[in-house]
Amino acid sequence: MNPVEIDCKTACVNGCILGDQCPNLEYREQASKFIQETSLDQMLTIAEEALRKRMTAPPKWIFPDDGVQPNQE
Repeated sequence: MNPVEIDCKTACVNGCILGDQCPNLEYREQASKFIQETSLDQMLTIAEEALRKRMTAPPKWIFPDDGVQPNQE
């Protein structure tokens, strides 16, 4: 398998399928280190803080392209 042709987001859902050829080994090692060094309570605190920030953030407006016109009937 060519590592460039693999979509890790979909192919590696149940674990890396490339093994030592994985282009994301650095991130896998960082994630393993984080999991080993961080308690579950700390992870929950991080998740709660991220959720709080997302919930209190102002809405982000998405404006359509200038050339797109709404459907007029």
